[in-house]
Amino acid sequence: MTLDAQALKQAAAQAAIDYIEPWLTPDAVIGVGTGSTADLFIDLLCAKRDRFKAAVASSERTAKRLRDGGVAVLELDDVASMPVYVDGADEINAQGEMIKGGGGALTREKIVASVSERFVCIVDASKQVDVLGRFPLPIEVIPMAQAAIIRRCEALGGQASVRQGFVTDNGNVIVDVSGLSIRNAAELEARINHWPGVVTNGLFALEKADVALVASRGGVTKVEY
Repeated sequence: MTLDAQALKQAAAQAAIDYIEPWLTPDAVIGVGTGSTADLFIDLLCAKRDRFKAAVASSERTAKRLRDGGVAVLELDDVASMPVYVDGADEINAQGEMIKGGGGALTREKIVASVSERFVCIVDASKQVDVLGRFPLPIEVIPMAQAAIIRRCEALGGQASVRQGFVTDNGNVIVDVSGLSIRNAAELEARINHWPGVVTNGLFALEKADVALVASRGGVTKVEY
């Protein structure tokens, strides 16, 4: 049987539930990401809500889905550490470096991931790339800086534009940059984050994935970095 994209996402989500089983303990707090694959993971996690204490969400959307499923949601300020953070990615390379933020939650995703002991990335095989940049790089920007940031992105050789009709949970805009070929993701992540007006960008290279669960027609493969 040929699996469609939704079925692959479902397989990755199920693999993540199986992977985090050892950390579903009465005092555990689980970090949860945002996006279509993360939504499927959330639905499976909610079925196990009696096994763990609570979750920390990377977006208002995720928090609502968790609460609707009966999971207690804590603020990150109230959590010292988490054993695991589970989220998808728009792209991931062979080193576990990612582009994230297609859903616009990149800043909170990066913050929640930074407090977790391990980052588990759940994707289908179409998200694997040799060189990052096929997917436009999102940058969360304070609104007054958007024109300045677009000019800087274009100086890098990218084509940049403000994502229309979208405001982040933090009240900022997203600048999407296409046309980049990102061969040194950590260097570019640090460089863009130093631009005045940037909150953060969607490169997850300085703190990359620890494990990827990659769903393909042949099953789910675990890749450790």
